[in-house]
Amino acid sequence: MKQQIPSLYRQAFASAAFYCVVLFFAIAPGCTPGHSSKQKNEPEKEAGYSFEEVEIRYAKGFTVKQYDTYRLIDISDPQHSDDTVYKYALVPKGTKPSDAIPPDYTVIQTPVERLICMTTLQLANFIKLDAVHQVVGMPSTHYLFNPEVKEQIAKGRIGKIGIEGNFDAELILSLDPEIILVSPFKRGGYEAIKDLDIPLVTFLGYKETTPLGQAEWMKFVAMLLGKEELGNELFAASEKKYQELEELCRNVSPKPTVLSGEMRSGNWYVVGGKSYLAEQFRDAGAEYFLKENQETGGINLDFESVYAAGSDADFWRLLVSHTGDYSYTVLRKSDSRYTDFKAYKERNVVYCNLRQKPFYEKAPVEPEVVLADLIKAFHPALLPDHQPVYYELLTRE
Repeated sequence: MKQQIPSLYRQAFASAAFYCVVLFFAIAPGCTPGHSSKQKNEPEKEAGYSFEEVEIRYAKGFTVKQYDTYRLIDISDPQHSDDTVYKYALVPKGTKPSDAIPPDYTVIQTPVERLICMTTLQLANFIKLDAVHQVVGMPSTHYLFNPEVKEQIAKGRIGKIGIEGNFDAELILSLDPEIILVSPFKRGGYEAIKDLDIPLVTFLGYKETTPLGQAEWMKFVAMLLGKEELGNELFAASEKKYQELEELCRNVSPKPTVLSGEMRSGNWYVVGGKSYLAEQFRDAGAEYFLKENQETGGINLDFESVYAAGSDADFWRLLVSHTGDYSYTVLRKSDSRYTDFKAYKERNVVYCNLRQKPFYEKAPVEPEVVLADLIKAFHPALLPDHQPVYYELLTRE
């Protein structure tokens, strides 16, 4: 027995030493041979950068592929399936872009802290995401409503970069933007700034054919800003409310017909029957007067064509830019033929005055509010307590 005791101690000591070594490597992964090369070669993610999953459900104009250290975003025209695709790789600042990123993708370091917006519809996303302070330039600073935007302009923190086709390249460089958001299918005039070595990032939210699809572009902007979680939360809240309102109108009867647009420069501009606006009328329990039309964008018609199709429409939706109070008198004076329309006679004109309402600054990212306005006009009994925000029935004679 005396000879066995030291042997037992030796075995116990050896076992204890073995488990100490195992425990050491378990709590010190940097020293583990299987992890050392990977950790040494992979750059650290910048503190605060979110890799939260971003799911796109409604927008047709962009797709997202998410990897461990970067995202690939493909952008295309949601109204036309052509070969034009704008490709961007979003890589967190402080990291080296992965060698796996395809060479035809423009690398954007995120979060972007300084950028230029080209349209108020783009600006709406930054207002929604509380990121106005990151906008350093815009083509136009007129007719803006947002107090923070106006303050930034007054303090010189948002510069006016010139008008489309005549941008001030030197001023743009002095603003030191990391990216410039552009809408390539508009008039644009971006040739003057293509050589500034500043990434031009395509934004096509305005071409989406559904209200929730347009609003979902806030997730794209959120990814640029490193605010994915906020973008997801804000969109989810908007989506939930929109769907509740849509359900409220699903079985409503009768469904009124709605005329839209007005004469300008000899033509009546209308949107097609498969457009964003036609979809929103349907969601509000109404029928667009050109519902059989298959176009997703806008079309120009002569007065006679519109009169034949829409003179008996129950409502008439107008988006106007009028200094002062809009009225039926103002509408009549713009074209006396309007008085022959049923909606005019029965005082069922639904309008939004862009000079008095921040429509383009907010409406693109809160479609549920626009939908509630339309329901209030078409079916007031469904939303008796709703106070119109953008669209309302015209009552002023």
